[in-house]
Amino acid sequence: MFNKQTIINFCYLTLKKGVNLQERQNVEIICPIERRELGLAMSEIAFTLGANDVKLTYQDDLFDKIRFTNASENALTTIPKWLVLSKEYLLEKNYCYVYIDASDPDVFNNIDANKLGAYSKAKSKALKKFTSVVMENGIRWCVVSAPSLAWAKKVFPKSDTPEDDLSFAIEKCMRLDTIDPLLAWDEHVKNLDDKAKFLTNANFEYLILKNSLGTNVKIYLAKNHIWTSAKEKAKDGVEFIANMPTEEVFTAPNKLKTTGVIKSSMPLSYNGNIIDDFMITLKNGKIVDFSAKTGYEILKNLINTDKGTFHLGEIALIPKTSPITKLNTLFYNTLFDENASTHIAIGKAYPTTIKDGDKLSKKELHSLGVNDSIEHVDFMIGTNDLSVIGVTHNGEKIPVFIDGDWAI
Repeated sequence: MFNKQTIINFCYLTLKKGVNLQERQNVEIICPIERRELGLAMSEIAFTLGANDVKLTYQDDLFDKIRFTNASENALTTIPKWLVLSKEYLLEKNYCYVYIDASDPDVFNNIDANKLGAYSKAKSKALKKFTSVVMENGIRWCVVSAPSLAWAKKVFPKSDTPEDDLSFAIEKCMRLDTIDPLLAWDEHVKNLDDKAKFLTNANFEYLILKNSLGTNVKIYLAKNHIWTSAKEKAKDGVEFIANMPTEEVFTAPNKLKTTGVIKSSMPLSYNGNIIDDFMITLKNGKIVDFSAKTGYEILKNLINTDKGTFHLGEIALIPKTSPITKLNTLFYNTLFDENASTHIAIGKAYPTTIKDGDKLSKKELHSLGVNDSIEHVDFMIGTNDLSVIGVTHNGEKIPVFIDGDWAI
């Protein structure tokens, strides 16, 4: 686990740069029970920074496994009203929201995939209002990770000190190993902002992505799209960083036009299961075929969640020179793995990737080609030989990635 000073730096970075906690504001912290000391430290520091109140909630993978093993599907899919109201209370009282992820990637390995899928769909549907507000930056939020023993053993199975190794890797990825992490993040965010500004000004009609794994796709972009990087702005006008670490610039595909084949380049950890070596085929924006050597039923249930999960909701570009990529470590954790690799998401698009998108109705967003869903799941497609070519509306072709790295 992190040493005392790293815990302090982690908490300050998350609260000051992540959710950008304001004076007299409330904050909810979701923390794995295994990392109770981190949740307590972050709560205390939040009050030091002027928080009005802190809501600390613990999560327990082992209890969740017991429940999913023994409870009926009917019980699992009956989402209690108090849970929905508690999330909507956060919106009403303008909480900001920190989620500390340390999940065991294999915790639900032997759980019935249909039961997991039914629960995920029911929960996503019940919490759609909360999720939609979060994705529209109605409140400030940040997802970070801390090491847990089960996760560390998965990432470093041959190590005698897996938690120490995972702690070191997280420190590198979050720039906690620098003299001044807050300053390091300011510099990093500026670099990402410069890339996003170039891509927005280019106003590409579509991107052509190709690599030796088998990806060969034209990803059309939504009308009036803008490219977004690490720094976002909430509806209250306060800037924040939603994911730490983050190395991406991203935007919204056109849900009705993308055509081609997309092949995964890394395993996806989803709902306590692994989906690996999978491929999707799209025609006119819709997934018309898919396969997976590992986790086929999980992928099938995900794609069949609703109409929106048959379409793309995000394209994010990450170069092979990302600090996370350089670690050459498979984290089995989407927060880290997606920032080591160019990725796409199926499901809901972020309205903030459309000019004035937070002011548009669902019908207006749909008319621009923006996807909607109760799900949003990223999977990684980047490789060392990935080629990305941007094609403008007048047919000009501009290299964006050459051999997996920026060409702009």
